Amino acid sequence: MTYYEPPRRARPRTRSTLDSPLLSALLVVVVLGLVGTLFVGPALFGTPAPTNAGVGPTASGPSPSPSFPTARPTFARPTPSPAPTFLTYVVASGDSLNSIAKKFRTTARSIAWWNRGAYPRLDPESPKYDPNTIRVGWVLVVLPDTVVDDTNPPSPSPGPPEPTPAAS
Repeated sequence: MTYYEPPRRARPRTRSTLDSPLLSALLVVVVLGLVGTLFVGPALFGTPAPTNAGVGPTASGPSPSPSFPTARPTFARPTPSPAPTFLTYVVASGDSLNSIAKKFRTTARSIAWWNRGAYPRLDPESPKYDPNTIRVGWVLVVLPDTVVDDTNPPSPSPGPPEPTPAAS
């Protein structure tokens, strides 16, 4: 036995409040008003545009001060990159430029370049250049993990004076 089922009827469409042309128009006006306020600015709503920015006299007399805040450009100077940080090393007994260079992952010649102002014997351009003669107590400046380019050496900088031998 089979039962008869009548065909289903489509439900009647319910109307939304936004289907009203009046409410849709009101919504469009509100959205355009917000967009105009945010993007178009006060000129759309009758606020006068700035003229002469309130500076100096005009043909009709002194100009009124502006009723809106004026933007002033700001300038921040760039921060310079920090200079390399030199370390100081006091020469101990048994040290050589090569052993010091290994400790700081550089070269003996680089150490000579950096210290040539304080110790003329370390100046690679000097006829008295003797990298094998360093004295205990010398204070050397060293820049770790850096090697000097011999074609563009640093300028000599004054450093600690070379100690004088004790008079006997």
